[in-house]
Order: sequence, then C-alpha cells, then structure tokens
Amino acid sequence: MNRRTFLGAALASTLAPIQARAARPPRLLLRSSWQTVNIGDIAHTPGLLALLEKHLPDAEVRLWPGSVDNGVAEMLLARFPKLRILRGAEALQEAFSECDFLLHGSGPSLVAEKDLSRWSRETGKPYGVCGITFSATSSSATKPSPEGALERTVAVLSGARFVFFRDSVSLEFAKKLGCSSPLLEFGPDGAFSTDLRDDARAGAFLREHGLEEGRFLCCIARLRYTPYWKIKAGSSFDSVKHARNEAMKEHDLAPLRKAIVAVVEQTNMKVLLCPEDATQMEVNKELLFDPLPDSVRERVVWRRDYWLTAEALSVYVRSAGLFGAEMHSPIMCIGNGIPAVVCRWAEQTSKGMMWKDIGLGDWLFDMDRPEDLERVVPAVLELARNPAASRLKAGKARDFVLQRQARMLQTVKDSLTV
Repeated sequence: MNRRTFLGAALASTLAPIQARAARPPRLLLRSSWQTVNIGDIAHTPGLLALLEKHLPDAEVRLWPGSVDNGVAEMLLARFPKLRILRGAEALQEAFSECDFLLHGSGPSLVAEKDLSRWSRETGKPYGVCGITFSATSSSATKPSPEGALERTVAVLSGARFVFFRDSVSLEFAKKLGCSSPLLEFGPDGAFSTDLRDDARAGAFLREHGLEEGRFLCCIARLRYTPYWKIKAGSSFDSVKHARNEAMKEHDLAPLRKAIVAVVEQTNMKVLLCPEDATQMEVNKELLFDPLPDSVRERVVWRRDYWLTAEALSVYVRSAGLFGAEMHSPIMCIGNGIPAVVCRWAEQTSKGMMWKDIGLGDWLFDMDRPEDLERVVPAVLELARNPAASRLKAGKARDFVLQRQARMLQTVKDSLTV
C-alpha cells in the first residue's frame, strides 16, 4: 500500500463513525425520574422531555430512570410514545454504547453524580446538567456533606460541557468553589415545562366536589422535613426530624390556615387542600382542614388521596392560583401561567430563591421571618381578589422562564452536534 492509499484509508476510517452519526438522529440518554411519591419529582422528567420534543424534535431520547413505578411509566409513555425507558443492565449497556450524550435532569442536587462519572469513565463521551440546586448540604438539607464530597461534586460538574443551576444561589456557590465547566448559567427547573394532562380524572374530581373553574384556590401544607419513613420502603424513622416537625408545624402552617379563612370569608372563592407528596393528605387534614370553623370548612375541599402529576396539573390550570409550603406545584403552575405563592424555611435548599430569579420575589415568603409571616394572608387575598392581574404577573414570569429554557436547550442541541 503506498503512502497516499494508506492516508486515504486512515482518513476514511476516522470519518466513518462521524459520517454514520450524521446520517442518523442524535441519541440522548436522559438521567432523571428520581422518585414517584412526589408529583414534583415526577414532573422533572416530562418537563424536560417536552423541552427536548420542542427544541430537538429529531433526537432519540432514552430515559435512564431512578423510579417510574406507581403508574408513572404509563403516564410518560401516553404523552411521549417515542420515549424509550431503559429497564435492566443490558438496555443500559446498549445505551452507553449507542447514545451520543448524557443529560442529567433537574433535581435537588447532582443526584446521579456517580452515574455521570461512570458514563465519562466507560464511554469518554460528553455530558451536561440541566436545572439543579447545589449547596453545602445534602439534598435533604439535614447535615453538611461528608468530607471531600463537595470537591468530588465540583470535579464532576467541571467535567460537564455545561451546567445550568435552577437558582442563582447555587450558581454563585459553584463559581465560588471553582467549578470550571465551560458554561455555568441559570437554567430553570425542567418541571416548569410540564404539560401532562388527565382532564377526565380532574373534571370528575372537580364536579364531585363542586369546584368551578377559576373560582377556587389550591393550597398545600408540608412539614419541615418530609417523613419518608411513612411512605418509602426502607426509610427508617428519624426522631430528630420528627421532633423538629412537631415543634414547628403550627408556627409554619397557621398563616396558611388564616389565609384559607380570609379567602372563604372575604371572597367568593373556595379552597382545595391537595398534596404534592404522599404524606401531605394527612398534614392538610390535621393542620388545615380540621381546625377550621364549621362555616369556613363548608367551602373547603380536602383531597384524601394522592394523585399523579397529570391529574394534579389538570386541576391546577383550572384554579385561580395556588399557595402553600411546597415548590414544584407552584413551578408547574407558573409554567402554565397560573399564579402561585411559595412559603419556605431554612431547612429547605436554596431552590426557593428561583422565585426571585424569575421576578416573583413578592410571592416568596420566609416563614422564619416574623415580618413575612404577616404578609402571607394579604398576598393570598390579592390572588383571590385580582385574578386577572395575578395571571398577567404569572405570565410574565413564565415568559422569562421560557426564554432561559430555550437558551438551555440550544446549548444541549449545540453539544449534540459537535
């Protein structure tokens, strides 16, 4: 073989994989779906899938899930019939071989940090991160991270093509620690773009309980720490968290109860008490519903069972707004142009700060600040009394979120075509 023939063969060998890849749609492995006992954790995945569908319609997406049980897989496939959900080691190994890029979805932290390291080590292919919180505490915000954990996380983030943080506090923290990914920016939680619907179930529920479209508010109570020992197999009772919950529950949730009373007594709105996770039906009943005066309770509906994201969102979009101590139901509301008030406290991560980042700082209340406790009732009343103005405000925030998410997805697209 002469030199020219040899060089031609070598070039053809080098270009062959590139040409083969160019001849097919890009293949993306999505690491997401952390758990199913919380409709917000469920929402991360369909929100990002909807964004991928819109901005990268030709991409083949394979989902590497933590959990898609309890009917979640079926719900996802009904909305995204082309989605491939990986099941078993063989399917995962095939995805490692065939996919071009690994995308880590939204979450309370770099949830799948070890999986990103594995992907990089075994494939040498690129990865990126969309919409996480990053802090010096664990995702449960209960204790500092183990020694060396932050350094390891920063190393994995630095190896990413891009990292989008869902709140500005996380972004600044990563920069402070020296994270050196080529692109570090604010990128809203994927759950903002969730568009799942179960109108049949939602409509039946609303009719059964006399809730008319646009004439009720949704309310969600939660404890400082989610008592996972009640709903997740293998979770042990935590006496410290339980004690903190018991000590603070009345302090934290009394303002929500006062807001319910004010809405019922001063407007024509009803109130629906609904859950974001599978522990909150009990919390709603004990701390919000049962203590209400009889005259108020007549116009308050307590949902007694858990629901999935599609039904919940079909209810939220028919409401006049939502208020409470959770985060992802408000996220889904704003993503669909529905007003939402967020109450938070020190035990939660910095994710709540995203409300300031998207222009909704006056709908964010720190329940550890006495002055904020007093502002909850007037804010909720304003939601009920001026629904049109509240929707305009929610819509402005949604438009900003969509702009940032378009930026985020363009970055994913650019990374897939490199």
